Amino acid sequence: MKNICLALALAGGVIVPQISRAQYADAVISYNPGAGANSSYINNPNAALGAPASGDSVMPDDPPYLPSQLVGIGAGGEITLQMSSPIVNNPSDPYGVNFIVFGNQFFEDYQTGLVTTLVDHAASITVQVSPDDSTWYTLNPALAPQPGTLFPTSGIGNPQIAVNPSLTLSSFLGLNLAGVLSLYNGSAGGTGYDLAWAQDANGNSVNLASANYVQIDVQSGLLYLNAVSEVQAVPEPTTWTLILAGTSLFWRYPRAKGPA
Repeated sequence: MKNICLALALAGGVIVPQISRAQYADAVISYNPGAGANSSYINNPNAALGAPASGDSVMPDDPPYLPSQLVGIGAGGEITLQMSSPIVNNPSDPYGVNFIVFGNQFFEDYQTGLVTTLVDHAASITVQVSPDDSTWYTLNPALAPQPGTLFPTSGIGNPQIAVNPSLTLSSFLGLNLAGVLSLYNGSAGGTGYDLAWAQDANGNSVNLASANYVQIDVQSGLLYLNAVSEVQAVPEPTTWTLILAGTSLFWRYPRAKGPA
């Protein structure tokens, strides 16, 4: 099958949206691969640092898959990452999302080019945050979605814009790639989190102003992690208007879709 991908071109050039103060995880504090991850993906935890995989070869139906792009975390494993600057609990962030976790899930659109399902790794995962790598707060599991599920990465989107978290898998079923990216509305996808969900060890909500560290604990199953980004400035609407105005469609051949 051939998959449709979007080539962004305007006035003969490729437009890449720029975000000031772009920040991602920039140091691995600890890493335990746990059990079950593909051996090719457990030797380079630094794969989770920096921006998520980008470019028009990375699409919601064609995820990051290289060992240089992903670190595997299996049952009983964890990874603790330090951000390049604090994630701020800004209530004005769109949808209340303050940071985004990127995995290697993807929409399956085999043969028809229309989304039929989401392919991911079933897992039970807890996300924790800390301002100082000493006191840790769990993001309320009743509110925090599982990383590595919705939303698959778009390499031409902005990794500091969140997808509307009210969208579900059913929102995408039957859509082609252009329809998927329309719902992404300029985002690079990923799973969004709000620091307002932070709880102390007794399950009490805390007013956490910022966090410098993110810890992902896998109780069961698998997560292949690509990146963590902070939600910050949103481009002016005219930026995305120009990008969409210069969008054209072309065919490309499929490639491997990630670790088994």
